[in-house]
Amino acid sequence: MPDQFALADSAAQLILQRTPLRPRIALVLGSGLGGFADSLTDATRVPYAEIPSFPQSTAIGHAGRMVVGNAGTVPVAAMQGRVHLYEGYSAKEVAFPMRVFARMGIGAVILTNAAGGINRGYSEGALVTLRDHINLQGANPLIGANDDRFGARFPDMTHAYDAEFRSFAAEAAKNQGIEAHEGVYVALAGPNYETPAEIRAFRTLGADLVGMSTVPEVLAARHSGMRVLGISCVTNMAAGITGQPLTAEEVFETGARVRAQFIGLLSEVIPRIAAAL
Repeated sequence: MPDQFALADSAAQLILQRTPLRPRIALVLGSGLGGFADSLTDATRVPYAEIPSFPQSTAIGHAGRMVVGNAGTVPVAAMQGRVHLYEGYSAKEVAFPMRVFARMGIGAVILTNAAGGINRGYSEGALVTLRDHINLQGANPLIGANDDRFGARFPDMTHAYDAEFRSFAAEAAKNQGIEAHEGVYVALAGPNYETPAEIRAFRTLGADLVGMSTVPEVLAARHSGMRVLGISCVTNMAAGITGQPLTAEEVFETGARVRAQFIGLLSEVIPRIAAAL
């Protein structure tokens, strides 16, 4: 079994060697949301293919590169695209970038995604801060022998999504005239969209959003002691709500439409997170 700690450390050192910046905050930019990384200044771009052991994005709309640059005056590391279970990766591989961030000395991660709206109070384009999740992916990156250098055997998930960071997001949304939402995200393995019956079941379970990512990253990030902010962009309403078929094109169109709002929200939240670390 490869030493995941050593592999993560090797990848972290490669990234840090490419840039003089030393980020304390990392971002994972989901489907249709990668444009934020293009707004970073003094940026260094490293394709995932050049980072040792780093999983390669195959999903449409995921550029597959790490961008280290300044968001205003705050140095950050931004992933333009992630990998998913449905691409054939294991949960450990999906979560590996979180291990790399931990070895880079990063203290907080902002995980973003495109999600289907289950809560009828949402509309397409809504930005929703995650307060909790339900893991129905049937996978967990923490399964197997525990490496105490990363974290404890049984990490607590009571506060998986940082309450202080969520308050920063709510304040930023109010300042920018964006309707503030908080919700519970249910994660499925994909790649198919869910059935209307599944969506009704998830609503009964208390889910507001549904997607195919994020949860393995949250588990690994919290295991490594990093604080987490999760933000979903509701790119479509979930199956059975509108009666219309779901398409990937809808995801990218909605992501493009909310790009300015999304960048504005992150630009205000990032300095507050940096000050809290």
